[in-house]
Amino acid sequence: MLYFTRWKALAIVVTAFLVCLCAVPNFFPEAQVKTWPKWAQRHLVLGLDLQGGSYLLLEVDSNYVKKEKLDQVRDDARKTLRDARIAYTGLAVKNGAVEVRISKDDEFQTALGKLRDLSQPLGGLLGSSGQRSLEVSGEGGLIRLTVPQAAVTDRIRQSVEQSIQIIEKRVNELGTVEPLIQRQGTDRILVQVPGLQDPTRLKEILGKTAKMDFRMVDSSVSPEQALQGRVPADSEVLMSSQAPKTPYVVKKQVLVSGGDLTDAQPGFDSRTSEPIVTFRFNSNGARKFAQATSENVGQPFAIILDNEVISAPVIREPITGGSGQISGNFTVQEANDLAILLRAGALPAPLTIIEERTVGPGLGQDSIEKGELAAYVGSIMVILFMLLTYRLFGVFANIAVAVNVAMIFGVLSLLNATLTLPGIAGIVLTVGIAVDSNVLIYERIREEIRGGRTAISAIDAGFKRALATILDSNITTFIAAAVLFYIGTGPVRGFAVTLGIGIITTVFTAFEVTRLIVATWVRWKRPQNVPI
Repeated sequence: MLYFTRWKALAIVVTAFLVCLCAVPNFFPEAQVKTWPKWAQRHLVLGLDLQGGSYLLLEVDSNYVKKEKLDQVRDDARKTLRDARIAYTGLAVKNGAVEVRISKDDEFQTALGKLRDLSQPLGGLLGSSGQRSLEVSGEGGLIRLTVPQAAVTDRIRQSVEQSIQIIEKRVNELGTVEPLIQRQGTDRILVQVPGLQDPTRLKEILGKTAKMDFRMVDSSVSPEQALQGRVPADSEVLMSSQAPKTPYVVKKQVLVSGGDLTDAQPGFDSRTSEPIVTFRFNSNGARKFAQATSENVGQPFAIILDNEVISAPVIREPITGGSGQISGNFTVQEANDLAILLRAGALPAPLTIIEERTVGPGLGQDSIEKGELAAYVGSIMVILFMLLTYRLFGVFANIAVAVNVAMIFGVLSLLNATLTLPGIAGIVLTVGIAVDSNVLIYERIREEIRGGRTAISAIDAGFKRALATILDSNITTFIAAAVLFYIGTGPVRGFAVTLGIGIITTVFTAFEVTRLIVATWVRWKRPQNVPI
């Protein structure tokens, strides 16, 4: 156990040195670190509880998701019956389901079979239990299509996953550092943005669905007539986004949707110097936009965001380049925020803020100071205990523990991990675990000496026979950390990550670094007794 080849000893030293080196950027100001090469800029990010910031808990509107699903089923049923040339009446969403009455009795069974084809097995674990996306039943000419709760839950799950990706894009566009965005439960999303003290803009960015449509303005009826109830069947009344609120009658048919946008950037109008947003479509959106503007020259069209008209310009000439601009008396920040929303994409469902917290930098600083104090006091007590109990070997153990802590910070920096107060607790606990490994080794050496072994033989046997015990204890602790990481959220995961990394580095330092130090000392001193 005490023999190391030159290459193995060099590999241990280089590995420990390089991992510890990764922690160096944490000791320099962030502005200075940004001037370094990209690969050298990885460092720890302080969590919400250490540097302050904004905390939001968002909930997906499940009623909206169910309504959207029913509307989709209604549209699919209409297309299916029309393609099959089956006459029907009364197709509508009623009592939480889609109902349609087939006009001819001899077409009823055909229609029932066609509509049952719309029902698909649900994916994932639900699919294996035989759950389907639709329940189709019919009697007396009336067919009813019901969306089961399992399908609604599956749709909510998909909406949450898609929303997390879009929220991440939006928050990153704000220029914040390492936001934490993750699912909580079935229909909730946790958003933590360290360093952001004013959550107002964050709420505005996340609170908008950002569903954009380009539709034609219906000129066949005036807004005043529409407000009195004379709205054409294929049109609706929408209000402007800017005050004073102005009504517009717009057609329900969507010419181009926001999903066809590939880019949006804030800018200034070259003629008026007003803030605007320029946008660009993909090839499909460019083709549809060119066709729509070519067919409606001289007519106004509405740019609609979240059911509000933000602009209604008149088409002066066909727009065939696949790009355009949106103007609407924006401020610079409003134009920038709109561009962020359009680049990130529309949320699949509205999000409601059900919990909001702002942690001030003063509270975060207090947490850092108390965490540092606890770490210093704990470390000093451990160092003194090892020195008083094991003397020279206590020095070896303290060196190994210092390398261990530096390696933990190095690995966390390499992963760009977020350090929270529970994470600091995990590091402090790791110091105790690391010392415990050395205590097991040293006590085993003492037993071997009392058993009559020579100094070198006792040291060798102590390392060899303590290995199994240390591995057993650390593996069980690592399993506990893995379980905490898997089932935990937020701070619990931070604790589990630092504890898990600490266990790995502890085993490395206890059986490689400490053993290498002791082996070097033995080779140099050739001791006749062990100063332990």
